Amino acid sequence: MVRLLQHRSSDGTRRVIAAADGEARFVRAFSDVRTMAAAAIARGIGLAALAEDAGFDEAVDLSAAAAAGELLAPIDHLDPAHIVVTGTGLTHLGSAEGRDKMHRAAASGEKLTDSMRMFLEGLEGGKPAPGAVGQQPEWFYKGDGAHLVGTGAPLTMPAFAQDGGEEPELAGIYLIGPDGTPHRIGFCLANEFSDHMTERHNYLWLAHSKLRPAALGPELLVGDLPADVRGSSRIVRDGAVLWEKPFLTGEANMSHSIANLEHHHFKYAAFRRPGDVHVHFFGTATLSFSDGIATQPGDVFEIEAAPFALPLRNPLARAEADAVTVRAL
Repeated sequence: MVRLLQHRSSDGTRRVIAAADGEARFVRAFSDVRTMAAAAIARGIGLAALAEDAGFDEAVDLSAAAAAGELLAPIDHLDPAHIVVTGTGLTHLGSAEGRDKMHRAAASGEKLTDSMRMFLEGLEGGKPAPGAVGQQPEWFYKGDGAHLVGTGAPLTMPAFAQDGGEEPELAGIYLIGPDGTPHRIGFCLANEFSDHMTERHNYLWLAHSKLRPAALGPELLVGDLPADVRGSSRIVRDGAVLWEKPFLTGEANMSHSIANLEHHHFKYAAFRRPGDVHVHFFGTATLSFSDGIATQPGDVFEIEAAPFALPLRNPLARAEADAVTVRAL
């Protein structure tokens, strides 16, 4: 499996790293992943083949580069407004107990919540046959490229936030080609990060709860995603593990196929504007909030999962209050 990373040295020089089979080397001629993806689209070849054609320079110690803060988020844009950050929810199977409760409620004729109905519809129609259109998932907007941070950077909740909670999951990274075709660059480890207290108050406030930053792990996995991805999510407070739990993702642990989630995002013409980058989160079933954990500034979120070699770590911070005044012209 080839993984691409974005590196910035102490003098500001940017380069792309290709990692595979325990070895990581700088790729010649490319300074960022987006430009590399555009070149692959223009040549009609894959990213791994393009890296091979470009050739490689010296080897890189990824652990040392991460410790030095030299690894960036795996995608960015000169104009952050041209990165669209979105996601889907209720896409993962979760625990057997949770599924059983939903099915028993459905079988008993009890009134289902909208969330339960959407989950069950995803179980029934979220993995259509090739060429068919499946059930559409829950969808939300998170912001633009200004909302994205890389590993080591703080996840900063606004002053008015009621909660800042982790969501360990995977994100798909896409570049829209000149003819409007979405091209998947790859997958990365991610912390979608939401305000679960706001969402719990009223599910119609989901849109508010999602307008938050998000963190992307440094490695972009090129090619097919393994069907069964297993990782760990933890919160460290004052140097000690406060909470830790395994999480499952990949299509074997999801009620929707990746192709179905992609279809229902890119079916909108507004999301097929040439040159735009899309970061799309695929959802999770594991949250510390569900276990009664209340996070606080200074806590560190740690997420790791194979086949990604490096963890995603981000401290939690709270922004100062902004005084916002609207002026009439």
